[in-house]
Amino acid sequence: MTSREIVARTIRFQGACRLPYDFPPKYGSDFIWIFMNPSPDERPRQGIDEWGVRWENIGRTSLGTVKEYPLKHWREFSQLIIPDIHDSRRWQHLERIREQAGEKFILAHGISIFERVHFIRGLENTWLDIYDSPTQLEKLIDILVEMNLAAIERFTSLGADGFIFPDDWGLQKSLMISPVAWRHIWKPKYARIYDAAHQAGLFTFLHSCGYILDILDDLIECGLDVIQLDQQENMGLKRLCDAFGGRITFFSPVDIQNTMVNGSLEEIQAYCRQMVEYLNRPNGGFIPRWYSDPTGAGHRQAAIDAMCEEFLKLSAESGTVAPESY
Repeated sequence: MTSREIVARTIRFQGACRLPYDFPPKYGSDFIWIFMNPSPDERPRQGIDEWGVRWENIGRTSLGTVKEYPLKHWREFSQLIIPDIHDSRRWQHLERIREQAGEKFILAHGISIFERVHFIRGLENTWLDIYDSPTQLEKLIDILVEMNLAAIERFTSLGADGFIFPDDWGLQKSLMISPVAWRHIWKPKYARIYDAAHQAGLFTFLHSCGYILDILDDLIECGLDVIQLDQQENMGLKRLCDAFGGRITFFSPVDIQNTMVNGSLEEIQAYCRQMVEYLNRPNGGFIPRWYSDPTGAGHRQAAIDAMCEEFLKLSAESGTVAPESY
């Protein structure tokens, strides 16, 4: 099987010869990630992005943090700078990407529809908008949805296999907003994007960290195929398994905030085995990966090596070893 086939069969729960994976170059990957360049969802370390958001670096991490958001009052909405998703500069570097990717699974990166909103409006303002200005809030979200629909069309023409964007919805122990408000405002927006992706023949991926148990059923209903979770310990592997195993594919490293930081190498290896036991099924449902900003997360190289090597061992065994319990 090719990488594309292994990933696709894993997501469809059709069975594959091994676990697919997404690791650093030393260990290999079944994926090629592609991005618009420049991307309308770029989060620079320093400077001002295309929407007018001012960013500053927050330390050793590669991420920046928003220091000034452009849409302070809804009366300024008509003056908001909206990047042109069709700008040819964004796409010209991808013209031969299918040929260059070979038989790898191409995962195309879109535009967040919650994070980008609070980058533009400010997080506290966004929370207030849910109740005070829902009409304006939805108009802004719809702009981002339409940009994603345009991106899906272009990525499909380039030969992409999957479509992903990031929206961190969770705090450590709860959702960031009311699940009722999420279902009312954001759920229909995700459904539009995922329906368009599926109609185009793309698998749907979402990166979302924190405690998101309250909306994972809804995301599955919307058409989400793969959830990319960097944290699991705050929800529990067994709980994720019992509620969602076999219904969605998990695309995850060892928990980046706890075991990968504080665990011994033996504990990291044991957690890898638990992830396969709980999140995988004999015919699919789990794709291990690494966290691509290890310095920012405080991950030791020895810990990364232990995780990747253990997952590769488990991948080789996955054709014959099934989880013991669900």
